[in-house]
Formats: sequence, structure tokens, C-alpha cells
Amino acid sequence: NDELIVRFAAEPDHERRAEIVRREAQLLDVLRELSSLPVPEPVLASPDDGFLAYHKLPGVPRASLPEPQRVGPHFAATLAEFLTRLHSAPVRQLRRLVDVELEPLEQWLGYTRSDYLKVVGSIPPAVRRPIESFLAAAVPEANFARAFCHNDLGAEHVLADSDSRECTGILDWTDAAITDPARDFGRLYRDCGPTVVDAALAGYDAGPGLRERAIFYGRCAVFEDIAHGLETGKRVYAENAIAALGWLFPG
Repeated sequence: NDELIVRFAAEPDHERRAEIVRREAQLLDVLRELSSLPVPEPVLASPDDGFLAYHKLPGVPRASLPEPQRVGPHFAATLAEFLTRLHSAPVRQLRRLVDVELEPLEQWLGYTRSDYLKVVGSIPPAVRRPIESFLAAAVPEANFARAFCHNDLGAEHVLADSDSRECTGILDWTDAAITDPARDFGRLYRDCGPTVVDAALAGYDAGPGLRERAIFYGRCAVFEDIAHGLETGKRVYAENAIAALGWLFPG
């Protein structure tokens, strides 16, 4: 009836599926107090059946907006406040609800090389040289303190008011983890561009090298989105990602 969202876990193992649903429902309860932006509030969670349900949040995914409205900096201050609170959350309290992710940046780059080879035929020739220079370069220095992160903060999970374009909520916390806070900025950099990220960082106490790592993660994640869009037929993912190559890999 356009009021409830019901999400089913795709995990085939029954015990693992039940644990995923149980942990996400508990995490969403914690986030009601922690997040400065609305998050889904479960009205029904059935771990044994592998699903949870919550009322639909207002707004549309920012990924569905035209590029000029998606990449404008007007919502950056809201994001800065949201990420400041999120990344300052007590890690010890949240460790029981989310995983700790430790993948080295070299591993990210290895996955990215594989993703690039899958989609290179869809990449405009003008940006292939800077992309391949990135893939051959050293990774940034990984000197950071891990924090609680959304860990999949792409534009499809950031809701916006269709008139004001302001943020109205944050969706899909399934991948939340204790990890590098630059990952949250990285997907924003991929989807919304440097103007948004730089404006958000102006209101955020960034540690050394965070912006450099955010750019690195954004560049890595773009090929994943192109591959996903082409493989699933969800063209908007591939189209938005290809359009972002210009700011991700400038001349």
C-alpha cells in the first residue's frame, strides 16, 4: 500500500539469515538515537522467516535526481553533521552488531583491476589512460582510526526531498561496519562529486589523508557500479557511474 517496505535477507543459510535480520533490527533501534537523519524504524522483524518491515521514509533516492541536483553542495552541511555523529559513535557498543572490516587498500585495488577488465569496453576512450595510471599506482597511506560507518553510502541510499533536495533519510544499513571512515566519503565522492565532499569535509574533523583515501575508494567503487548496472540491466547505475568518470579521473 506504498506505506511499508518489507526486506528479505538473501542469505541461503537459515541460521545466518536469521542472525543478519536480528542484528539489523537491533542496529536500526540503536540508530534512532544515534543518527541525525531519519533511518528505517522496524515495525516487524521476523528473523526465523528472514525479513523485517518498516514504514517508508519520505523522499526519493538521490541517485534518481538529475546530475545538477545530485551533485550540488546544498546538502553538504547536513551530511557533515550526520557523518560526524556516526563516526563518533562508541565502537565498543556497536561491535556486537556489525563486523570489523580490515581489507588492505591493496586488496581493494586488486578487485578494482578485475572490475575494470569486465567493463573496459563501456569506458570512454578519453578516460582510459588516467584510469590505467591509477590502477598501476601505489595505494594511499592507510593511517587511520576505524569508526562505525554506513559503509555503502551511495546516492541510492541517501533520500532527498523532491522539491528542496535536502536529505530526508538514510537507507540500507546491511553493510554497516567498523572500518575506515573515508569509505563513507568515498561513495559520496563517486556519486556526488568533489564539490559535495569538499563542502562536507569543511564541516567535519577529518584525519590525515582522509580525503585522499576517499578519492581512492570512490575510484575503486565506480567500476563495481558500472558492472552492476550492465549485469542487472539497471542502466541508471552504469550511466551515473560512467558520467562520474570525468571528475574521478580528470585529464
